[in-house]
Amino acid sequence: MILIIDFGSQFNQLIARRVRENKVYCQIEPPTITISRIRALAPEGIILSGGPSGIYEKHSPKVTKAVFDLGVPVLGICYGMQFMVGALGGAVHAATKREYGFAELAVKAQAKIFKGVGKKTTCWMSHGDSAETVPPGFKIIGSTENTKIAAIADTRRKFYGLQFHPEVAHTAEGTTMIANFLFDICKCRPTWSMAAFAEETIAEIRERVGEKRVILGLSGGVDSSVAALLIHHAIGRQLTCIFVDNGLLRKDEAKKLKAVFAEKLQLNIRFVNAAGRFLKALAGVADPEKKRKIIGKIFMDVFEAEAKKIKGADFLAQGTLYPDVIESQSAFGGPTSIIKSHHNVGGLPAKMKLSLIEPLRFLFKDEVRLLGKTLGLDDDMVHRQPFPGPGLAIRIIGKVDRRQLTLLREVDAILLEEIRKAGYYRKLWQSFAVLLPLKSVGIMGDKRTYENIAAIRAVTSVDAMTADWARLPHDLMGRISNRIINEVKGVNRVVYDISSKPPSTIEWE
Repeated sequence: MILIIDFGSQFNQLIARRVRENKVYCQIEPPTITISRIRALAPEGIILSGGPSGIYEKHSPKVTKAVFDLGVPVLGICYGMQFMVGALGGAVHAATKREYGFAELAVKAQAKIFKGVGKKTTCWMSHGDSAETVPPGFKIIGSTENTKIAAIADTRRKFYGLQFHPEVAHTAEGTTMIANFLFDICKCRPTWSMAAFAEETIAEIRERVGEKRVILGLSGGVDSSVAALLIHHAIGRQLTCIFVDNGLLRKDEAKKLKAVFAEKLQLNIRFVNAAGRFLKALAGVADPEKKRKIIGKIFMDVFEAEAKKIKGADFLAQGTLYPDVIESQSAFGGPTSIIKSHHNVGGLPAKMKLSLIEPLRFLFKDEVRLLGKTLGLDDDMVHRQPFPGPGLAIRIIGKVDRRQLTLLREVDAILLEEIRKAGYYRKLWQSFAVLLPLKSVGIMGDKRTYENIAAIRAVTSVDAMTADWARLPHDLMGRISNRIINEVKGVNRVVYDISSKPPSTIEWE
């Protein structure tokens, strides 16, 4: 197990991914973590991440210096290296020339971190501060033209510092350096797998729950589906899933989910139709964050009312993923900037008095899919594209009503049918339609029309932290557009979104 201390770097999840790609388990924790908690986790090694601050700034994040007394290897990256330097008796100063982008690293001395790495190699820099002097026991093992102290090592204590970012693809031999830290320095073994994770988690759930009951809000998405199946493997009918039909689902969604989960997988599920309640509360509401909050509140009210009917339930299960957790915590001890509300993190009403079970809390989306396959979930469910908790309400820009929902369902169904037929469904992270609050003039059957505009959004991504718009073939986009305009009465124009994340988000609202 490797512990990653989050100092606020935009690349933290990349560090975790690089570690797990080597079949070594890791966790990202904020710098406020206590030394007793670190000892309880018993890491084989610690990685101190980069971050946007300077170590001498008043409110810069700092982890307890006791991490250097644990007797385990430590790797500091960028800000993490600077923190290590300052904490152990060296000095850091503002660089006379900041360094961003590619740089050539010259390896100055042999060290395990550079085993198999060339004497000169490309690295990726992103820093305004630099180490001025190294702490006692350290030596300089790498330099760039602009940064004399680009890599340091105290080989006796197994402390290493890299001013550049080995976790990003731009650092040519960064994956080798990370593997060296894991296996040659920390002596980790590549034993972490989804089968092992499933076995351990099932045992933990079974022991924690005992004879009690668990409730889970099943949306039908990959996350809640895999969480439900994992818990079902652990405790069987002691799990009750509640599916709330909010009237904001895609075409035939509830019917398909019932066939898969209740009939095929034999999960214990209660279906609740609350569409009228949701649509009434959303009437006239245009602000996207207000829509999210209304939907979230009503969902919890409906869910809570149904949950009260289940006697002996002491636990609530959620399909919270690692990106949700990381984006909802701050390296600086306060709330992070809220881009969009995460419906899982922090969404449990105190009055429900249920203990939380989040078996996927430390997994990324692709790892959840792999877990689903390990548990025997059908490919169609495992590779299901993400669908937002607020449903189609945030894909209708502005106010929501039944007519718009009907229009969008038909548009979305045609889009997904064509995407699947063309073999692109699993190549894309998400593909969906958005109904715009605009109308445009058109001509159909020699008559003037003034109807709705549908936008198509298709993106590629690995973990939704970044995404690029998909370069779909023109003939495919043409078929999609023609079918929508010809088959969906009320839409006379189709546009394609070519924005990437960042600066845009994947969803429009």
